[in-house]
Amino acid sequence: MELDVMAIAAHPDDIEITCGGLMIKLADMGKKTGVIDLTQGEMGTLGTPATRLEEARKAGEIMGLAVRENLHLPDAALQPLLEHKRKIAAVIRKYKPKTIILPHKSKQRHPDHRMASILGYEACYLAGLAKEKLGGEPHRPRKILYASFFMDTPHSFYVDITDQMERKVKAVAAYESQFKDTMSVVQIYKPGENIFDLLEVVHRNYGITVGCRYAEPYWIHEPILLDDPTAQPVKSI
Repeated sequence: MELDVMAIAAHPDDIEITCGGLMIKLADMGKKTGVIDLTQGEMGTLGTPATRLEEARKAGEIMGLAVRENLHLPDAALQPLLEHKRKIAAVIRKYKPKTIILPHKSKQRHPDHRMASILGYEACYLAGLAKEKLGGEPHRPRKILYASFFMDTPHSFYVDITDQMERKVKAVAAYESQFKDTMSVVQIYKPGENIFDLLEVVHRNYGITVGCRYAEPYWIHEPILLDDPTAQPVKSI
């Protein structure tokens, strides 16, 4: 199966939180979407690898994914190693995604999040090398997007996820081991605030920025080319 879009992240639940709205929206548009979780989150305090894999499966169904795989790389120990890059590059060749979504590459609380961005980008390059013996035909995605949710950084564009917000929240809620009645939710996020409060407030704020109810932000390296600059939906005045 060839995918239109593949999202890559370090842990089960990362995709749901950072770009789940866009993944659901793309599936709604009839695009074939997939997620590659690099680790099982086995070093986390809550849950077990088996539990998190099952939660990821349920969340994937809610998001309408065509494919979800876990590469079983070591949690809290992702490194820019050739063996890690080759494993990711192999699934890029396998599914031949036209677009890849990666975590934002700026410094993040969990080192694996930034490392997943580095590994993902370099694997995209590696997957296109004809002399790299990974099996399958060489392939590189046409576009790489970076999910910049939570990042204190300029965003290149926003996506209206108003119609997808309820399902995004349900996909995050599928991770009961992480987010249901746990004190760690309060400890990790702001005092007295759980992940669902945070999703509501942050997505609503992004939405206000661009004139819709809920939005997700993204960043890209390259300039954005428009056919008709006068048709942009966000007003200047």
